[in-house]
Amino acid sequence: MDRFVSTYAMRLDSKGRMSVPAAFRALIARDGLEHLICHPALDLPALEAGGTRLMSGIDSLIERFPPYSEAREQLAGALYGAIETLKLDSEGRVMLSENLKAHAHIQNEAVLVGLGDRFRIWEPERFRSHLAEATAKVRALKQQLGSRGARDIRAEEA
Repeated sequence: MDRFVSTYAMRLDSKGRMSVPAAFRALIARDGLEHLICHPALDLPALEAGGTRLMSGIDSLIERFPPYSEAREQLAGALYGAIETLKLDSEGRVMLSENLKAHAHIQNEAVLVGLGDRFRIWEPERFRSHLAEATAKVRALKQQLGSRGARDIRAEEA
């Protein structure tokens, strides 16, 4: 698998270290990295983490704006300026900084959620709430797409 997939519940140990799932570490290692790239999500109480593909996504997003534009400068500062490199230890653990933990409200537990090119790190209760809201939106979208498809098919048959 060449994507971050699945959801993993993790505990932080007494020193504040968190294990990174082997499947996620394998993707990071394929990038030739021995660390995670991590930053606070811009619009969620969660952390964005990953490797080279996460950085490429950030680069692509910033490059959409004209050089030296105010929007580009603000976005670059908000993203590049907030990135932390989290060194993976020999047992596949990382230490989340106090700043990262505070942003995501993480204390003793975290949930790592695969998003394909990156993964998010959540405080478990906040993730459950986010997932419930996202699931409701997806169900509504499915119904909307399903009924639109039926209307389109009926129109074509007429």
